[in-house]
Amino acid sequence: MDRGDGSIKYILSGEGAGVVFTIDDTTGDIHAIQRLDREERAQYTLRAQALDRRTGRPMEPESEFIIKIQDINDNEPKFLDGPYVATVPEMSPVGTSVIQVTATDADDPTYGNSARVMYSILQGQPYFSVDSKTGVIRTALMNMDREAKEYYEVIIQAKDMGGQLGGLAGTTTVNITLSDVNDNPPRFPQKHYQMSVLESAPVSSTVGRVFAKDLDEGINAEMKYTIVDGDGADAFDINTDPNFQVGIITVKKPLSFETKKSYTLKVEGANPHLEMRFLNLGPFQDTTTVHISVEDVDEPPVFEPGFYFVEVPEDVAIGTTIQIISAKDPDVTNNSIRYSIDRSSDPGRFFYVDITTGALMTARPLDREEFSWHNITVLAMEMNNPSQVGSVPVTIKVLDVNDNAPKFPRFYEAFVCENAKAGQLIQTVSAVDQDDPRDGQHFYYSLAPEAANNPNFTVRDNQDNTARILTRRSGFRQQEQSVFYLPILISDNGQPVLSSTGTLTVQVCSCDDDGHVLSCSPEAYMLPVRLSRGALIAILACIFVLLVLVLLILSMRRHRKQPYIIDDEENIHENIVRYDDEGGGEEDTEAFDIAAMWNPREAQAGGTSKTRQDMLPEIESLSRYVPQTCAVNSTVHSYVLAKLYEADMDLWAAPFDSLQTYMFEGDGSVAGSLSSLQSAASDSEQSFDFLTDWGPRFRKLAELYGASEGPTPLW
Repeated sequence: MDRGDGSIKYILSGEGAGVVFTIDDTTGDIHAIQRLDREERAQYTLRAQALDRRTGRPMEPESEFIIKIQDINDNEPKFLDGPYVATVPEMSPVGTSVIQVTATDADDPTYGNSARVMYSILQGQPYFSVDSKTGVIRTALMNMDREAKEYYEVIIQAKDMGGQLGGLAGTTTVNITLSDVNDNPPRFPQKHYQMSVLESAPVSSTVGRVFAKDLDEGINAEMKYTIVDGDGADAFDINTDPNFQVGIITVKKPLSFETKKSYTLKVEGANPHLEMRFLNLGPFQDTTTVHISVEDVDEPPVFEPGFYFVEVPEDVAIGTTIQIISAKDPDVTNNSIRYSIDRSSDPGRFFYVDITTGALMTARPLDREEFSWHNITVLAMEMNNPSQVGSVPVTIKVLDVNDNAPKFPRFYEAFVCENAKAGQLIQTVSAVDQDDPRDGQHFYYSLAPEAANNPNFTVRDNQDNTARILTRRSGFRQQEQSVFYLPILISDNGQPVLSSTGTLTVQVCSCDDDGHVLSCSPEAYMLPVRLSRGALIAILACIFVLLVLVLLILSMRRHRKQPYIIDDEENIHENIVRYDDEGGGEEDTEAFDIAAMWNPREAQAGGTSKTRQDMLPEIESLSRYVPQTCAVNSTVHSYVLAKLYEADMDLWAAPFDSLQTYMFEGDGSVAGSLSSLQSAASDSEQSFDFLTDWGPRFRKLAELYGASEGPTPLW
């Protein structure tokens, strides 16, 4: 219908109309106005129609047609999953599959060879190869060692057109890592280790480390260390550090430089996880020798044994040695040792230990009834190094000695009725004893010797540590005697037998016919019938008032006779203190020795000097005139400890460990006597006639030293 005169107009609609394709409205020719890409869109569906240009009416129905894009090789192969990461065990056989790579080509695989891809390896030879069709990468070299080279970078190329010349190509990278296998046995880089340890190192402390080198890693490098030989297998132990795979040698038991100075260990390091196919590479274990030297340390003294148990009777004398405590210096130097007691363990200071011999002695009397057990700690200190101190516990059991007499546990008071019959029980008594004999306590009761023939009461021993008090007669009367005191002798069964006397107070009471006490007061029998209690009180009050008046009168008379009254405002330091004693010099004991005044010639002629009474026993024992009996009867330690106890008990004595210097004058003194007691025998020309003017108190001195007309008697 188109005559070519331009009367028909062509229009185009559908996919890509006006954008990708356009139509010439006069000729109807369709043109592409953009670059076409089959990989983006392979075909387009369009509709075309012819219209009358003048009227715009369709000349025919709308027609639909399809435009297909024909493929050309304009897309290179691409590895969509690249780059790749792969792992293959080291020492794998040739041809072991590593990974498969895949390249895709956007061209039409059904049209020509545009999408036919071939694979090749550009980098990674001769270690790996790739299958040209499948893209599977395989190992191509034997015995690839991870320890020599661990990481490989392989480049794979994919080329379309079947790999022919002119085809497009794409590449990818494959990072291949060789995984470890246990193909390297452990080896010690040192065949000899030299270590040292202090003998004071505690158990489980570290001595040193050994290391067996293994080129493998992970589980294949795990190591187990053991001591397989040597003389130190019982003194040391070895453990594996899981983080660093080193062997840590530790102390297994206490060491002693004096016992053994060095040890030798044979240590083995082995892989616990083995692969059978590599056993031919050699034994997967190695050994090394470790020499350990023990260094000397200054150690505290050691007691042998490490515990003491001592039994001692409670009546042991002060200063008695009850145990020898022994300690020795474990060091080679064998320093001297000094012993002492930890005073916190013996606050009562009952014991003393000799500083050099370790003899444990009693320092105070022991009393089992007060302390039956003593737990003390004895210390041993090195003479040359006081910081080194050892200790040992000493348990002391105080054995019982019969040193306590039985006695009544309380005050016993009994009542007897006036109408009591003979043989009537009035009281049952018992006793207590602080001692604890092995066979148990058994007490014996009887009347005291002074009351053995008591006509009123008797004692019957029940043989069960109790006794009954019975009446021996009837007819007790309050008017005759209202209270009886019955002494009862109580004896124990100890060795020696001890006894004590307890007094039972028995009151006579008036009772009814049934034996019930009505009254125990003798007041009704003591007061006159016509004298009431009120009258008796009034009489006593008058007597008391008279006594007060007499005392008041005497006091007033005494104040009037006092010659001197101290003024409160007077300075007390200016008072004259007067003493009525006359003294005999430094040899006075209590004011003076009056015997020396009575008979000075006898005092001068005496062959032996009297013991000074103004010296305490402690002071006398420290003077140059120590009694010889002290040094003969006991050891020096016993004597000193006894004196120490006496000084501790005497509140007025000087401290036992204080240094005091005494310059005594008198008998035995180097300076002689400075007293005037014995001056009558001297050639002194001093006159004592003035003593006669001093009054009666100095008459005796005037007779002894003053001028006299006749002979003066000695008594």
